[in-house]
Amino acid sequence: MHSVVFACFERICRQQRIMGRVLEIGARPRADTLLCLPSLAGASERLGLDLDGPHDWQGMRILAGNANRMAEFSDDSFDAVLSNSMLEHDPRFWLTLGEIRRVLKPGGLVAIGVPGYGAMGEMPLRHLIGLLRFCPGLAAGADLLRASSATLGLHPAPGDYYRFSEQAVREVLLQDYRDARVERVLMPARFVGWGRKPA
Repeated sequence: MHSVVFACFERICRQQRIMGRVLEIGARPRADTLLCLPSLAGASERLGLDLDGPHDWQGMRILAGNANRMAEFSDDSFDAVLSNSMLEHDPRFWLTLGEIRRVLKPGGLVAIGVPGYGAMGEMPLRHLIGLLRFCPGLAAGADLLRASSATLGLHPAPGDYYRFSEQAVREVLLQDYRDARVERVLMPARFVGWGRKPA
């Protein structure tokens, strides 16, 4: 995970004062897993779920399981559910979103990071167009470059199915969550969205 994304999740969790039980969907036994956020040090339990499990790592358990159906967890059982760089690899991510809502306590925090797409922005595009003057062979593709948007490259894990717009994060991934916010980090775009489950 990029350090900027990790820092964004850290800031969100610190501001939201996460205590109690925390679940990370797509957790890995690595130092950059969200379960290692310093702001979660006071959590009563930090638990992970991933297809590649189980793992006992640094006092945390990462269970083997598919987030499309989290039968091992009861309704309203977590104070926070976090996930980064996972939903784009989930062919039925909407099932995972339903399960997250089910296992999250009323008032609990959900925070999700996904790769996105968005306008390249004036500055990078201007530099790219300027480059075309020095590489005449690229000039034929100038219209395509103006119309494109930068996205994170595909990478298997085992599949890579989706990229999300900022609007999709707000209106689909965080539909009906209270105080929902979305932050764009990095370029190509990554979106981190968070909100609270209604009581």
